Amino acid sequence: MTISRRIGIGYSIMAAACVLVVAWLWHHEFVEEPAEYAARGLGDLHKDTAVEFYTVCFLASVPVLLGIGWWWTRRLLAPLQALTQAAQRIESSNLRMPLPRSMNNDEVDTLAAVFTSMTGRLDASFQQIREFTLHASHELKTPLTVMRAQLETALRDGGALPAAQTEWIESLLDEVQRLSKIVDSLALLTKADAGLVTLECQPVCLGELVREAHEDALIMAQPHGLKVVMDACDDAQLTGDRHRLRQLLLILLDNAVKYNRPGGAIQLSLRARQDAIELRVTNDGASGVTPETQRHLFGRFVRGKNAAEKA
Repeated sequence: MTISRRIGIGYSIMAAACVLVVAWLWHHEFVEEPAEYAARGLGDLHKDTAVEFYTVCFLASVPVLLGIGWWWTRRLLAPLQALTQAAQRIESSNLRMPLPRSMNNDEVDTLAAVFTSMTGRLDASFQQIREFTLHASHELKTPLTVMRAQLETALRDGGALPAAQTEWIESLLDEVQRLSKIVDSLALLTKADAGLVTLECQPVCLGELVREAHEDALIMAQPHGLKVVMDACDDAQLTGDRHRLRQLLLILLDNAVKYNRPGGAIQLSLRARQDAIELRVTNDGASGVTPETQRHLFGRFVRGKNAAEKA
């Protein structure tokens, strides 16, 4: 419950109590007491009612004063409420947005200035991190490319190498390729955060992409003895970046292959609904995704317990 609401409830309770007291005093002083004096034949003794009238009027003004106090309190808390709403809209993409200030140099105005300065420093820190990641990924590409070329040359020219050494070189080559993909992903995410990635949005036949991904999944699943089944594939159309959508499909299918049981199956389906398109990729993984991981599933670099164990 907000502070303004708590204060409003307190004012309302006090005002209601004052109204009840004033109503009771009014009824007692001007209805019950005159009737009682008249019944006793003492009506002349109850003619001086001016003091009582002014007393009741004074007490009746208390709810009005409480209402004015409530209005003034709301006016004082309005900048704080505006600051709260603006702070709730802050994200990593709009840290430079200034927070509203009342410019009256009170505590709330000072707090808004401090928050604006803090978000500015955060934006500068995020910018430095993005620049560092871009530079680091760029610098890492060259040595990784050299290492990959050297390992591929060693495999191609080393026909007489022992089997154990050949297997060792192939393992190193796989790790270098994996590192290259990680570096490319880091660079892509950093460019996306900085608004440097332009999506080529155009009409895309998602059904065609799914069929191509199914063929790729058959190749990926063959070494693991997995079965890939396409349950349905409607010719659904949407507007998007064909390359990024294909990349997304391959990531989903690659995970379905990696985190599956031996001899398991992968089901792939695409169905066009009335107002949506449903893409479903499932596998026979034994453990599945835990509820704890599901809450963070769409965060960056989130890996489940089974993924960490496989790593």
